[in-house]
Amino acid sequence: MSLWFCESQTPAVRLCTRVKETLHSDKTGPQELAVLSTYQFGPALIVDGAMQTTSRDEFIYHEMLTHVPLYTHSHPEDILLIGGGDGGSLREILKHPQVKSIRLVEADRRVVELSKKHLPQLSACLEDPRVEILYAHGCQYLRETKDRYDVILVDTPVPVGRVAEHLTKEFYQDIYTALREDGIFAIQSASPFFQEDVMLKIHRNIQAIFPITRMYLAFIPTQPGGIWSFTLGSKDYDPLSTLAQKTPIPTRYYTCRLHRSAFVLPRFLEEMLDQEGPTGKS
Repeated sequence: MSLWFCESQTPAVRLCTRVKETLHSDKTGPQELAVLSTYQFGPALIVDGAMQTTSRDEFIYHEMLTHVPLYTHSHPEDILLIGGGDGGSLREILKHPQVKSIRLVEADRRVVELSKKHLPQLSACLEDPRVEILYAHGCQYLRETKDRYDVILVDTPVPVGRVAEHLTKEFYQDIYTALREDGIFAIQSASPFFQEDVMLKIHRNIQAIFPITRMYLAFIPTQPGGIWSFTLGSKDYDPLSTLAQKTPIPTRYYTCRLHRSAFVLPRFLEEMLDQEGPTGKS
């Protein structure tokens, strides 16, 4: 008998992958967590019924979330990471020699614990001395913190339902306030095919706060539709200008040439954003 994990994207679309075994399943905390061993993608972290990351293709997502803003900023020393308790984004951030400190704000301690046990290729950097882990809700932390950061990264599930607070202008205003005068932030902003309304709302609200707003794309097999969007908000640096950093780092997806090309959007997506208002400086 074959065991399959199926994730519903719309009432008419489900994406499925065959599963070898369930390594963990837990419904007792603030979110439902599971780790599945899959045939095609290896171990996979599932949050509230949605596939978040797999050992086969996680490097694409984590490299693009982190290196695009970090290579754009001229001196990314102090970093705030909201979510990302699996450790994949931390691993990529720590490749940048200028980084001095990373505060990881993770709402669910179990994500860290499960990743240490089942996803070692992601979680090894959680013990790095430059990393401070704070177990708290990211939105509340941003409202209350007096600390300021060079780069803020939001590595949380697509903001629907329980985490819909990540869609509000107030959330992005709090991020703006927590950034230094030349700060940058980036967030995953969903699928242009299956979550168009979420993607556009994120872009619209970031654009209302930040003088420079740019959407960019990556191609991730296990994300719905394959094409996945990210949105960057910047107070000063434009990621389409000359990259601030030139230090080579080991990557499997991200390159400096890809950095620039990722901001070249297909026509249908340009048209979506044109209906929302001008991209870039607003």
